[in-house]
Amino acid sequence: MDRQIRPIYESLDTGSNKSAILACNKVLKKQPNNLLVKALKALALVRSQKVEEALLLCDEVLASKPVDDPTLTAMMHVLRGLGRHMDMVTMYEDAYKQQPGNEELGTQTFFANVRIGNWKAAQQIATKMHKQFQDDHYLYWSVMSALLQAHDPTTPEALRTVLLKLAHRLISSSATPSFYNADRFHLHVTILRELGLYDEALEMVESETGRIVCSSNLSCEELRREIWKLKGLTKEAGVRAEKRILEAKDRNWLEFLAVLDATFADLTSDPSDVEVAKVATSERIVKTREFLGKVAEEDGVKDRSGPLALLELEKRSRHHGLATDPFALNSLLESYFQTYGGKACCFEDLKPYVDIEGEELARWTAVLEKQTTAFTSVPDLWRYINAQKLLRYNLPASALTPEAESERAVKTLDAYLEGLKLGKDLPSYDLQPADDLAILSAQAFVNIWKQTGDETFLYNAAALLEYAIARSKMSYQIRLHLIRIYRLLGAPSLALEHYRSINVKQVQNDTLSHFILSRASTFSLSSMGDLTYTSECLESSRIYLSNSEETAEFIVRAFGGEKYSQIPDFIVFEDRLDNSLQRDLVKMEHVRMRIAHEPVNSELVDMELIELKFIFDRVHHDNRDFDILANYQPRGVLTFNQQTEFLEKTPGLGWLWVFLKIYIKAFQLASDLDDTVEDKLLIGDRPKPSFDPETKLPLKERLATRKQEEIAELTPDESSFYDYASALSEWLTPYHDYTRPPPSAVLAEAAKITEQKTGHTLKGLEIPPEAASNGHAKKDEEPPAVVEPPALLTQFFDDMSKRFKEALESKILPHELLHIVTIIQEAFLLFVIETTRFKTPSVVKVNKLGALAQHIKEIRAKATTVLADVSSALVSYAEQEATAESRKKIVQACKPIIHESGLDHDFVLNVAKKITDARKQIFEGVGKGLVRVCKTHA
Repeated sequence: MDRQIRPIYESLDTGSNKSAILACNKVLKKQPNNLLVKALKALALVRSQKVEEALLLCDEVLASKPVDDPTLTAMMHVLRGLGRHMDMVTMYEDAYKQQPGNEELGTQTFFANVRIGNWKAAQQIATKMHKQFQDDHYLYWSVMSALLQAHDPTTPEALRTVLLKLAHRLISSSATPSFYNADRFHLHVTILRELGLYDEALEMVESETGRIVCSSNLSCEELRREIWKLKGLTKEAGVRAEKRILEAKDRNWLEFLAVLDATFADLTSDPSDVEVAKVATSERIVKTREFLGKVAEEDGVKDRSGPLALLELEKRSRHHGLATDPFALNSLLESYFQTYGGKACCFEDLKPYVDIEGEELARWTAVLEKQTTAFTSVPDLWRYINAQKLLRYNLPASALTPEAESERAVKTLDAYLEGLKLGKDLPSYDLQPADDLAILSAQAFVNIWKQTGDETFLYNAAALLEYAIARSKMSYQIRLHLIRIYRLLGAPSLALEHYRSINVKQVQNDTLSHFILSRASTFSLSSMGDLTYTSECLESSRIYLSNSEETAEFIVRAFGGEKYSQIPDFIVFEDRLDNSLQRDLVKMEHVRMRIAHEPVNSELVDMELIELKFIFDRVHHDNRDFDILANYQPRGVLTFNQQTEFLEKTPGLGWLWVFLKIYIKAFQLASDLDDTVEDKLLIGDRPKPSFDPETKLPLKERLATRKQEEIAELTPDESSFYDYASALSEWLTPYHDYTRPPPSAVLAEAAKITEQKTGHTLKGLEIPPEAASNGHAKKDEEPPAVVEPPALLTQFFDDMSKRFKEALESKILPHELLHIVTIIQEAFLLFVIETTRFKTPSVVKVNKLGALAQHIKEIRAKATTVLADVSSALVSYAEQEATAESRKKIVQACKPIIHESGLDHDFVLNVAKKITDARKQIFEGVGKGLVRVCKTHA
């Protein structure tokens, strides 16, 4: 038997699913009841996307209630691939019931519950196993499960304390003390903290063994600090921190913060007599200053903790009105800059402390202005860079005129070109030390553009950054700046090229993909069959699939290795990725691109409807990283991120909610599915129900709700589109409700299709014999009276056509023009989705909706005329883009940055060619795509 099964495993391991299916069929001919082979065949079918056939085999194996490990393992992979996690739990529970003495089966049943976060069942199984097998780690599994159940949002408030007390009682009854293992100790103290038993927790962490555990385990040390803070031992923590800093030479910044917190403890703990507290605090400030001064002196240039702590001390003293020397902060800043100005971190270190005015600012500026471009080493260069960043941070509004900014940008660029000489011998994969000067110069040009609206300054920024990236190929910071600028300039292919060069990995797909995929449908050429951006959406979404498959396994391993302190972090990580806002923003963009490329049929409509409804029930986490984009703009103006926001509005939860409402309503009208049919045809488990009370409201009510804070996230054109979509669905709803076939007919059709595919009937469905298979039977009630379409519908395309012409004449930025065009296209596609049902003459005839069909025909004709006009104008616009004249204009605009060495006329001309070619490609593609969409849906 082993000899017959080995080839199946080998085929599955190498991804040869077809060979695996053939090998399974060969064995099943001789042994038709072999459960392991059936399970392996089901696995190969799942991996071959033959879901219907896999389901039949899967149900057969589950009905046999297998108990052998190979079959259970194979079935675990099958059920995971089908998303049937609840069935996996049931399978292991049935096996464990049949062999209650089998410890391995008990463990696997516990792990199956852990994978789906079913902490109640997991806790019960672990308790049972502890009683049965008398192993201590099962007791800790039970305790951890009880703690996680208490933290679960779905657990009632009253039950949480009961669970925590149960966990405390269990852990206290353990035969071996918790301090034998650092993670068991961490779990014990965590439970005491959750119950508010701070005295007992403090006793544990301050015991001799507790101190040893905390000193060797960072998680336990972090917990110890938290217990001290909860006990109000701020001053004692300060004394302890001072001792560690002096005696153990500990330079952990947390120790310095503990000293500073202790210094101001009397004022931060709501004192009854503020004046007395101020006097006491003033005395302590003097002592702390002496102490930190001694540390700074002792460390010299080795460590920055002491000088930074002195700056923080002065800042807090000022905040509480206890500063005695008006120029103490200046002295500290000057000293810090003198010592650490040659390090790359200097600007970020000093930024929190340089919000100064008047004489202080004048004195600080004078110090920084002494730095010259006569640098002979990298530290000298960095000192100059930090001085420029710090000077720019405090520039007043009067110094930010376009002329002054332009002069500053050119001066910084000259310094950059000079600084490049210091890095000329560096290998190609190293960053140039002068990179930040190029970024400073580019940000100055972007600031001028924001003030004047003149896009020539964006060309300057793009050209000099292209020059910088050619010399510092690994600089993600320069590439992120170029991505932002190219999207504004309507050159999406160049932006995508730079994004791909950053080579984002793993979770960065969640935190950074917004740079390229935010409103990506604006740049999509899916209507022309170019799926570049569509595939980018799918590529960035892989992390969510691997998260749902792998993170649960990390939690299982953490339980197996008794790493209890890591488990809550894994659970939070899994939840934040599963319910990521960016995940669903990308999904929404993918839907918008998909409908422009694929034919509108029931498969697309039904699949997207189910998925969007799931998304609509989620509570979202925003994991997007905006702070990664360096900001060197003055503190009085918008940050670089805000200045380069696409369409000046970043899509957030409100934007997502609006577009979900638009598309769920559209797909609901186009679909024959209702909730009963959906439940019967759904494969896999439904997502966990959300704990947000709003999701408990009826779907119809939620879809009809219009919130001002959601609309505020839309652009004016998106807002018009939302009004149009609402009017369209409201007008067509009665006619869809009347013509939609009954659920029995839909199920009959589904059963028929399944039987044709697999040769077996659809399991678990009872279909009445009278169910009309096509759903077009005559109805008893009269059809709803056909009313005129709302004026908003008939007017929308005319208004948007006018808007497009005005935009074309006013010479707005390319991305804004493309936004208007893609909104017009999307409005037409939404109309197509919601009227496809009425294209079939038999449906119109049977349901007496001839008048409605005529209205639809008229609106469609108007929309196609507008799209044809826009297409023609856009293609003409594209032709004007990639000409020698347009390139010449860009080169002339870049005169301020053209130098003889490197960044010369030819280099700028090459950048201009890339920009104009990219623009021509997108405008021509979108323009021709409009015609293609009209033809497809004529």
